[in-house]
Parts: sequence; structure tokens; C-alpha cells
Amino acid sequence: KGIGRALAIELANRGHTIIGCSRSQDKLDSLESQLSSSSSNHLFLNADVRCNNSVEEMARIVMDKKGSPPDVIVNGAGTINKNNKMWEVPSQEFDLVMDTNLKGTANVLRHFIPLILSTKSQEGIIVNMSSGWGRSGAALVAPYCASKWAIEGLTKSVAKELPQGMAVVALNPGVINTDMLASCFGASASLYQSPESWALKAATMILNLTPADNGASLSV
Repeated sequence: KGIGRALAIELANRGHTIIGCSRSQDKLDSLESQLSSSSSNHLFLNADVRCNNSVEEMARIVMDKKGSPPDVIVNGAGTINKNNKMWEVPSQEFDLVMDTNLKGTANVLRHFIPLILSTKSQEGIIVNMSSGWGRSGAALVAPYCASKWAIEGLTKSVAKELPQGMAVVALNPGVINTDMLASCFGASASLYQSPESWALKAATMILNLTPADNGASLSV
């Protein structure tokens, strides 16, 4: 949903084959029906990036059905805590933010980077969704900020481990009117750009990334 769905639709409209995952089969079915006219080669999988075994199985299915890893991987799964002071955030809620935003990204890297490395060209672009709050602090969303600061550090470290033909970047999408923003900003979230208008710019930026961008912290 949100920016992930909008980006998938925009890239499909530009002729790219989409491989997507979600915990919600309904959302997958909805997206698949919307994109069915653009290509029959899209692949949508019910998977939970928080779960290492689920991502491992997803990687196996992708290789089984496609024969090669994606050219571009976008780690966009994300959630945020309910506005609260750090010491008032329930431990389960803190864990959910970390498991989704940080461990979810790490699980994808763990299983898909080796697939890229196994190809002859060893070429690929990985985009880890960060945030402006991954580069600054904000009250009431400390768990989210911590997870996105971690994405920045993880990205810069992994960048030093990749071969020359690959790149991993941390991408701050900016402020977008999504359910997640509404949970923080309330009604004023509607003052910000829609996921669809954001995806127009983001798709172009992501498609233009090269190995020279490896390790960069970028913003849409």
C-alpha cells in the first residue's frame, strides 16, 4: 500500500515487470488486477519481510519462476509507532517497528544479495527506504527514527561490502500523504503530496541510479 503500491504501478506503466510482496492477499489481488493489462509477467507473493524464513522462501520462488534476481530491489516495507514518548511506547510496538523497518530490510538483503552475486554480471541496484527522520530526530516517534537511522548505517556498511557493479542507497522519500503520515500528522497529512505524484519523480530517480551511487544517502 502507500508509496510501495504507487511505485509499483508507475514502474509497471513504464513497461517494467513487477515482483511484489505483501502480508495482505487482498492487497496483492487488488494490485495484480490493476496491472493485469500492462503485463502478465508480474509476480505477487504473500510474504512477511519480518520473517527470515518467509523472505528465504520468497527468494526461492522468485528464482524458480523468473530464473534471475530483480534488476532493482526496493525495500519499502515500513511502519511507525503511535505518537508517544519513548518510555510510553509498549515493547511490542517498538519491536514491530524494528522488525518491519530494519529486520525486514536486512532479511531481503540477506537472501537477495547472494542471488545477484551468483549472476555472471553481478549487477543490481538496491534501494533501502529511509526517511528525513533517519537523519534527524523528532519527538514522539523515537522508535521510527531509530529504525531509519539504522537503515542509513546499514546501507553505508553494506555498500562497502558490494562488488563494483552493484549499488545500495538509502532513499528519503520525503513527506507523502499516506496512512502512516496521517497517524502522526492527523488531518494535516492531506496537505502533502499524494503517493501517485511522488511515484512519478521517484520512479525516474530510481531507474537512473548507477553503481556510482553506491552508499549514497539520497532524497526524492
